[in-house]
Amino acid sequence: MKRLIDLNADAGESFGRWRLGQDERLLPLVSSVNVACGWHAGDPATMRGSVELARSGRTALGAHPGLPDLAGFGRRSMRLSPQEAADACVYQYGALRAFAEGAGVDVHHVKPHGALYGLTLREPEIADAIADAVTALGMITVLLAGPTADRAAARGARVAREAFADLEYDDGTIVIEPDPRPKDPRACAEKALGVLRGEVVSTTGARIAVDADTICIHGDRPNAPEIAEEIIRAFEAEGVRMAPMAEVLAARGA
Repeated sequence: MKRLIDLNADAGESFGRWRLGQDERLLPLVSSVNVACGWHAGDPATMRGSVELARSGRTALGAHPGLPDLAGFGRRSMRLSPQEAADACVYQYGALRAFAEGAGVDVHHVKPHGALYGLTLREPEIADAIADAVTALGMITVLLAGPTADRAAARGARVAREAFADLEYDDGTIVIEPDPRPKDPRACAEKALGVLRGEVVSTTGARIAVDADTICIHGDRPNAPEIAEEIIRAFEAEGVRMAPMAEVLAARGA
């Protein structure tokens, strides 16, 4: 079993008067956070608040760029060229970086959101373009553990291989929920421990090998803080230490 892992959360997804997630509770629990940058969710005030929460909780800050689809929360399909996908990520990272610099905080990584993340799984050229753009900025790219992340790493990108504690797997890919519902925290913790042991179990019962540096939970899930707390308890019981993904990659030698 791995004894060092990053626990990341997708957060900062409120918009205007519409509140989503329990960021004040969740962010101090995780070691890295992926903050929405205004295209699929988030707004300037929410981004600033997320940066401040990350700073106060000593949580590593990352950008979570998505497709320009506020009504669909960035989870609806859209056709992009590889360059358009890369430009979308750089543009949204730049918005978060402005708030981060004002607060004296560094942005450490970029993780595509929702349907944009899905494009990296289906279209290798888009994953390549995003990883190249993020590498040029000197940051980590977060991609799904397996062929997508391995390909980018082989091309020279600094990649954090990601697995999921609160999503189901189907033949090696994740099953996206349009409207996340509460999940059993203990089941999520068991899935996280399975990742540390090197495998996930798919919806068909197949055991899929996985080599992950970071495990994700979703801040828009109604009981996300409870899931994080249960995962942390499971890690502590097994002697697993949480650390930001940069530290995990350094231990890997990446």
